[in-house]
Amino acid sequence: MFKKLSAEFLGTFWLVFGGCGSAVLAAAFPEVGIGLLGVSFAFGLTVLTMAYTVGGISGGHFNPAVSVGLTVAGKFPASSLVPYIVAQVVGAIAAAAVLYLVASGKAGFTAGGFASNGYGELSPGGYSLTAALVIEVVLTAFFLLIILGSTHGRAPVGFAPIAIGLGLTLIHLVSIPVTNTSVNPARSTGVALFAETAALSQLWLFWVAPILGAVIGAVIWKIVGEND
Repeated sequence: MFKKLSAEFLGTFWLVFGGCGSAVLAAAFPEVGIGLLGVSFAFGLTVLTMAYTVGGISGGHFNPAVSVGLTVAGKFPASSLVPYIVAQVVGAIAAAAVLYLVASGKAGFTAGGFASNGYGELSPGGYSLTAALVIEVVLTAFFLLIILGSTHGRAPVGFAPIAIGLGLTLIHLVSIPVTNTSVNPARSTGVALFAETAALSQLWLFWVAPILGAVIGAVIWKIVGEND
């Protein structure tokens, strides 16, 4: 179990450091910033690379909502759920702390939103709580479907990380303007702790919506995907 939890810690660390780091350090860099497109690909690449690196050890969840969804789908033992979530959240917080240390090395640094998620005044595009709830539920549900489908025995072997990574890229392309994209409670928690906004007061949504979406995705898969 130690190796599995260590793999989840490392994978979630890389997701938050790489994905949120691209937003904090590189997205708006003068004249050559990577923008929303670059951030979207950064998140997808973190999952793709770590799924290949440590996915064979822990299953490559890197996300409490994914762990819950896989449990509901009968693909993951409930006894391991809490330890996985703890490892993921700790990994996310550690990554956010290291990112903060790096980012604060620039003169005049202010954390601001620090790549945190939000709705209303904390939404990049000013979207409402309802809009944020709906998009996080829907996108997490489809993320679970992508994970379950691409790792199913009838799918081509060895390509699941590519499908999952590109799926997460697409999710970010759609939803960064709405919530700054969570679909991952650990990712939301890590950076919210360092943000200079009211991100912590809105963090509840980015636990509830992704987990609800993951459960819905798992139920849909049990109805559709498991019946040949």
